[in-house]
Amino acid sequence: MIHQEVLKMEIEEVCETQALPLLSLNHVSLMCRSVWESMKFYEDVLGFVPIKRPSSFKFTGAWFYNYGIGIHLIQNPDIDEFETYVNESRPINPKDNHISFQCTDVELVKKRLEEKGMRYVTALVEDKGIKVDQVFFHDPDGYMIELCNCENIPIIPISSCSATFKPRNHSFKRSPSKCGFIENVMMENLSLDMMNFAF
Repeated sequence: MIHQEVLKMEIEEVCETQALPLLSLNHVSLMCRSVWESMKFYEDVLGFVPIKRPSSFKFTGAWFYNYGIGIHLIQNPDIDEFETYVNESRPINPKDNHISFQCTDVELVKKRLEEKGMRYVTALVEDKGIKVDQVFFHDPDGYMIELCNCENIPIIPISSCSATFKPRNHSFKRSPSKCGFIENVMMENLSLDMMNFAF
């Protein structure tokens, strides 16, 4: 018991000096020309569920939640459609800022987007025989959305501790290394956190 408390204190000290005490991504907030149009998109296309907003807000907006993340839409009366790209003409650039969601079936995503008459582009990422299919498209305000099977690529921390975590298989493999006890515990905790985020 004492050993665990000392270990916890050491891990907390390491974490406190290296990063802020974050838990997970909570939400993404987006400014909208029309909250109503964006609500339909995030609900009908991406499957988000509307949730209650705090009553103290004195501006138009909407909150959504699903897949472990929130989407907060905020009406911006200062957005002029003539000052920004119109969604139909804005090029879809996979290198643009975007929000990415993992999906189970990229082909089904493409089919559904085509049924809704939505433009999209695809990309393929390969690394040592592992392939990731990506689909990029815009929401009504031109924000880029990516849907992919990114879980195919293992998450490999770049450090002196060689570790590999692949969410789909729930596996965590460590190659022999010279990592200390604290580093090994941190890597194990990282793998457990990633499993929690992935499912």
